[in-house]
Amino acid sequence: MKAAVATDISARDALLTRRSVRGFLPTEVPRETIEALLALAARAPSGTNIQPWKVVVVTGAARRRISEALIAERARGIEHEGEYRYYPPVWREPYLGRRRELGKALYVLLGIPKDDIAGRERHFARNYEFYGAPVGLFFVLDRDMEVGSWLDLGMFMQNVMIAARAFGLDTCAQQVFAQYHRLINPLLGIGDDEILVCGMSLGHADPDDPANLLESRREPVAAFTRFLDGDASEG
Repeated sequence: MKAAVATDISARDALLTRRSVRGFLPTEVPRETIEALLALAARAPSGTNIQPWKVVVVTGAARRRISEALIAERARGIEHEGEYRYYPPVWREPYLGRRRELGKALYVLLGIPKDDIAGRERHFARNYEFYGAPVGLFFVLDRDMEVGSWLDLGMFMQNVMIAARAFGLDTCAQQVFAQYHRLINPLLGIGDDEILVCGMSLGHADPDDPANLLESRREPVAAFTRFLDGDASEG
């Protein structure tokens, strides 16, 4: 299988076309392509260049083992708890409104009514199938690293998603995998001195999947930015 060649997509276009894809084609991605985009992503900044990120890539049978184990665990109704809290324990505005807006838009596209709990569960379970993507990425840190390394990893992960666009690929970052770290870690060879932070699906977007019609709204710059020039007390 021939490796994809990076295109001349601009940084602007890569940023504008990056999205969370929730439906992928089964088209395989060559290892050489994965290695090339990870090499680009590794140009991410890190404090004093410590480069704390680690990546486990699963394809083929390894990917299937992860999916089958997670789906079986979910079917048994066994709840798992993550090692860190991703969302706030109590929701408030404006974050709650943004969350609800996205969820409503997605389920409308999927044709799943609000009261169709089973339908929502079926869609959510697609997380564990990597939404059909042929490649799964798992991002890991050494357990003794501090918050700064989590910032570094976040920038590296963003670079992975942007670099993927240069190869005509799409992604979906999925923190939900971290919830099942006790199940996943032994399958990936992640040791007790490491922490599974996040997963990600990688592949070619399925243009016919209605979930991929979702366009998440962004706040205008004025909503999250303050410009200070001179006297900070000035309006």
